[in-house]
Amino acid sequence: MKKLFFLLLLGLLVFPQLTVGQTEAAETETTFHARVLEIMDKKTVSRDDGSDLVQQKLKLVGLNGDWKNKEFIFDGTQYEVISSPQYKVGDKVVVNYSKDSEGNDVFYVIDYVRQGNLYLIALIFAIIVILVGRLKGVRALIVLFLTFFIILKFIIPQIMNGASPLLISIIGSSIILLLAVYITEGLKRTSTITVVSIFIALVITGVLSVWFTALTKLTGFASEEAIYLTGLAGGTLNLRGLLLAGIVIGALGVLDDVVISQVTMVRELKQANPQMSKIQVYRQAMKVGVSHMSAMVNTLFLAYAGASLPLLILFSVKEPPFLAFTQVLNNG
Repeated sequence: MKKLFFLLLLGLLVFPQLTVGQTEAAETETTFHARVLEIMDKKTVSRDDGSDLVQQKLKLVGLNGDWKNKEFIFDGTQYEVISSPQYKVGDKVVVNYSKDSEGNDVFYVIDYVRQGNLYLIALIFAIIVILVGRLKGVRALIVLFLTFFIILKFIIPQIMNGASPLLISIIGSSIILLLAVYITEGLKRTSTITVVSIFIALVITGVLSVWFTALTKLTGFASEEAIYLTGLAGGTLNLRGLLLAGIVIGALGVLDDVVISQVTMVRELKQANPQMSKIQVYRQAMKVGVSHMSAMVNTLFLAYAGASLPLLILFSVKEPPFLAFTQVLNNG
């Protein structure tokens, strides 16, 4: 039975690959990594607001792609940008390459190469999770990888291909739900209870999201990214559906945390005192659940506030188009 179940899960993973229709656009520009060989020129320019802008002319050598081991020059003294990192000899950078209207090679240094340090942080995170969680920690990391896979290889491509964002997000979230619960918790009765509970809550969240989105007439055009996506997708992208999809996926993360914690706690309470009646277990679990929910409300706000701190500061300065708090709320 267990083998049959895991074969089913494997089929769910293969399904997204079979349903995605991939289209490749002709590349007009590329990016590659390079190393700074020499600082050929450097100057400081004073802006109108009183701040200083450091501009550099760099000699670089490509590290990968078509420009590997080839030297070229980036003249940053010709550009005035908001951010002005000061590169040093030996720094690894990301370079954008394209051709101008006359067919000349044009290079632009975008930023530092950070993959190495990011991989190190990810490795440290994985080691800590495994040391603390042991086998369950390994399972959690597997689920994390599969979640990324489903979102990047199924949900996003299907939405970009014109499918209903809400429907695709519900299907993708259901697959993630099955994998997250059964792989981390195993094939148990409590796991099935968790899956059913989260799925019901997810459906309710979807229905309420559709209702309130229609009630408040949200369009999904509140961000610059949404406007850019509209042009990129040729007008075929359903931004309201994309907004609903984001709500469903975000709700899944919260529900996964809360429901699994509650189900595990109920199981542990019953095992610690088998003499407790179902009513007593329910009451004890509800006390913890209410505290969990109360803490989660503030946790979610702090998480979103931390990720959107520059936007919150923009709201506070009361500059157009964010002149008042009511206008901020109305920007949908």
